[in-house]
Amino acid sequence: MPILAVNVDHVATLRQARLGREPEPVTAAHLAEMAGARAIIVHLREDRRHIQDRDVALLRQMLKTRLHLEMAATPEMHRLALGIKPDMVCLVPEKRQELTTEGGLNCVGREEELAKFLAPLHDTGIGSSLFIDADPDQIRAAKDAGAQYIEIHTGAYADAPTPKDQQRELAKVVEGIRLGRELGLKVNLGHGLNYDNVWAFAKVPGVSEYSIGHSIISRAVLTGITEAVEKMAGIIRGFVD
Repeated sequence: MPILAVNVDHVATLRQARLGREPEPVTAAHLAEMAGARAIIVHLREDRRHIQDRDVALLRQMLKTRLHLEMAATPEMHRLALGIKPDMVCLVPEKRQELTTEGGLNCVGREEELAKFLAPLHDTGIGSSLFIDADPDQIRAAKDAGAQYIEIHTGAYADAPTPKDQQRELAKVVEGIRLGRELGLKVNLGHGLNYDNVWAFAKVPGVSEYSIGHSIISRAVLTGITEAVEKMAGIIRGFVD
C-alpha cells in the first residue's frame, strides 16, 4: 500500500517570516502523524530559509514514524545526515535563487560520485533516494549510483498548461515508475501534487510513497492540519482496491 509522507517545510516558512517561535513545525509533524502520515519530510537547505538544524534534531528525537531528510549532495549535509541519522536521505538539486526545487537531480555522468556519497549513509542504516525527472537515462543512472529509491519529480505534470500536456507528462511519470520498478528500485512521487491532480495515480501501480507538502499546508491554513492530512491520507489509501 502506498503511504503519505508529509513535508512540513512551509510551517517553518511561516515561522521564519517573523524569525519567531511559532508556528512550530515539530508540532505540525506530530499532528500529521496522528492524522495518518507515515513519514515526515523536511528539506534542510543550505541557506536555512525555512527548516533549521534544531528542527531536524528535534524531529529525529520525537517522531513516531519516519524522518526523511531532503538535502543537497554537499560535504556539510553529508556530515549532518551521518550525525542525525534520518531514516531516509533524498538528494535534491539546490539553487539559492530558486523559490522551490525546480527539477530533478542530474545523475548521468555522476554515478560514481553519487555512489561514494551514498555508501557511508547506507553503512549506518540510512536509506537513500534520488529526486529525479522521469527520464530513462536518469533512472538508470540512479540505479547505477546505488540508490534504493527514486522520487520522480511530478512538477512538469502538475504545472502542465493544458489537459493534453498533462496527459503527456503523466505518461512519462507512469513509464518512469514502470522502469524504476523493473530495475529493482522503489519509486516515490513528489512535487506539485494536490487534492485534485493526485487522483490521476489512483490506478497506477508501483508507487511506494507520495511526498506532499505545500498543498496540505495550504489547506491546513484554512481547515487545520488534522483535517488536511486525514483527507489526503484517505485519498491515497483509496488507491488500493
